[in-house]
Amino acid sequence: MDIALFSFLTFLGSMAAGFLGALTGLGGGVVIVPLLALVFGVDIRYAIGASLVSVIATSCGAAAAYVKEGFSNIRLGMFLEMATTFGALLGAALAGMISTQIIAVIFGIVLLYSAFLSARGHHPTATEDAPDFLANSLHLDGSYPSLRGVVPYHVHAIPTGFSLMFLAGTLSGLLGIGSGAVKVLAMDQAMHVPFKVSTTTSNFMIGVTAAASAGVYLNRGYIDPGLAMPVMLGVVLGSFFGSKLLVSSRTMLLRIIFAAIILILGFEMIYNGITGKL
Repeated sequence: MDIALFSFLTFLGSMAAGFLGALTGLGGGVVIVPLLALVFGVDIRYAIGASLVSVIATSCGAAAAYVKEGFSNIRLGMFLEMATTFGALLGAALAGMISTQIIAVIFGIVLLYSAFLSARGHHPTATEDAPDFLANSLHLDGSYPSLRGVVPYHVHAIPTGFSLMFLAGTLSGLLGIGSGAVKVLAMDQAMHVPFKVSTTTSNFMIGVTAAASAGVYLNRGYIDPGLAMPVMLGVVLGSFFGSKLLVSSRTMLLRIIFAAIILILGFEMIYNGITGKL
């Protein structure tokens, strides 16, 4: 394939990935790695390297808009980043020792279960409206804008969420993704953070998580500037449009989109893991 055509097609695919990543909080990596490896025949290691760069770009492209709109919980994101960063470093270090096929199958199963939880939604009870002692002590509660005005919320289950974020970071380092699915589900289901806040805070976090493991891949020579450049540009443009659409989107619609995407990706991860393509 001609290099110009290859760059243009990867740009278009990356733009779609960035759009979905910004809209759902997943990050574009879960789409870009299969796209580059399976469709364009790029070596999986270089696909992961380009994916990590694109994940950083997704976060930079969407996070600023979300912070400006008042959706992202910056204090919560920075607190949880301690877990994801250490997890990402561990995952990148283990990438050369653990079979990615096994991890892909496990992660695919996690995604399928996550799709079920996301589609079911979370319905808070009266007891969940009370402040959590640990979250209150760390000043992690927040609020977000809506058509009805500013809506306050309380954060819960800090130890559980922190543990899941460490897992998300480890998966990011192993598979070259932002692990937005795990982050969103951890905040939405375990910590009872509103879905829009979960997706926007996830976008705020995934860049730092990816940057931690990208340094390891860069040191190993798996980040090719010629491949990473069109991927990064496409993701930035797609994430810009995705962030604009999220502000006016309905939460239930976002849940359905989120569940459908990670359901497809879950089956794809399992298949590629079993067949040894990932």
